[in-house]
Amino acid sequence: MVRRLVLPLLVVLAAVLGGLLLWPRLGGPAEGSTEVRFVREMIQHHAQAVDMATRVRERSSDPDVRLLALDIMLSQQEQIGQMRGWLTLWQRPWAGAGMSAEHARRMGMATQAQVENLSVLKGRAADVGFLQLMIRHHQGALSMVTPALKSGVRPEVQALARQIQATQSAEVKLMTDLLRDRGARPLPAPTGHHGGMDGMDH
Repeated sequence: MVRRLVLPLLVVLAAVLGGLLLWPRLGGPAEGSTEVRFVREMIQHHAQAVDMATRVRERSSDPDVRLLALDIMLSQQEQIGQMRGWLTLWQRPWAGAGMSAEHARRMGMATQAQVENLSVLKGRAADVGFLQLMIRHHQGALSMVTPALKSGVRPEVQALARQIQATQSAEVKLMTDLLRDRGARPLPAPTGHHGGMDGMDH
């Protein structure tokens, strides 16, 4: 009789202890944490990439550029949805203070005028302009993932950061090759390319 009672009690105890251990994780990271800052900034960053990719697909007739643009649109829209879902689960608003113009520049983001110009360019000029802006944009993203890869960051956020790092590193190489094939070279890397989020402007 005693043995029959011990096993259920142990199961209940294990469940309670497991719940206590998980509670801080389920509660979500704090406002201003690495996770929240990274996710909010990357949502903004991805949104511009999707915008530029959408614009060039409307202008380009180059199958390689159009396929790349479609890949960026689909993958980064999916990641935006994933990150917004995390913020909702963490009970954090999607939007924060936003990037300053200077910080956005350090993170490789294009100016609004450069983005809008992609809707004016045609043919090879549109392809080259898009590739140059997107290479620099990806280089900025690669610097943004650095803090999210450090120990202590939530594993799901680390996993996304590693995915972004791997995917966008490969795409930078691909786009550099596409530029070379079109007789053009990348723009200078953003000044924050080797940095992180520690100097973010809020």
